[in-house]
Amino acid sequence: MKRAEVIAEAAVALLAERGMRGLTHRAVDEAAGLPPGSTSNLARTRAALLELALEHLTEQEAALFAPMTAAGPPRGAEELVELMARLAHLQLTEGRERTVARYELALEATRRPELRAIYDRAGQRFREAAVAVLAAAGSPDPLRHGHRLVAFAEGLMFDAIVGAGSEPTLDELRTCLRELLDGMLGRPDAADRPR
Repeated sequence: MKRAEVIAEAAVALLAERGMRGLTHRAVDEAAGLPPGSTSNLARTRAALLELALEHLTEQEAALFAPMTAAGPPRGAEELVELMARLAHLQLTEGRERTVARYELALEATRRPELRAIYDRAGQRFREAAVAVLAAAGSPDPLRHGHRLVAFAEGLMFDAIVGAGSEPTLDELRTCLRELLDGMLGRPDAADRPR
């Protein structure tokens, strides 16, 4: 792993563990097991460190999703339900640390325009993917539905991680996503399907 990746990975882990206030150049050096000053040589300012962490996090999340979407868009609503449920479950379990770090960075991006630009670019990529899969599934309004699907998934994960809600199981995720997609896609058999 390259030094920049080691530093970015340590920064993401610190964001998840200690929050924004715990992310310092010195703390990253210590967490990464690097000599003092290594992080500041790569990312001179706090803004540069935050940008490095967010760009790395975006790449990690895209890589995490790639195997699940490699077969192309889901063929039908049930495949879409399964794909979305597995992606959400992955972010709540194996990717939980990354999800927490992303929420820390999202809040910081509301105050830092340079970070906001990176965050918005990353978010657009995921929204475009949602629009594409909903179009393939037969949505009558894939743009609107794609944006709503992303918002729904983000809200569900946020509630499970920092809200009062409990962490949903994979089956619970399938059920709630199926209900959402049934409404979006107007599936006639939805009312007859057992929940």
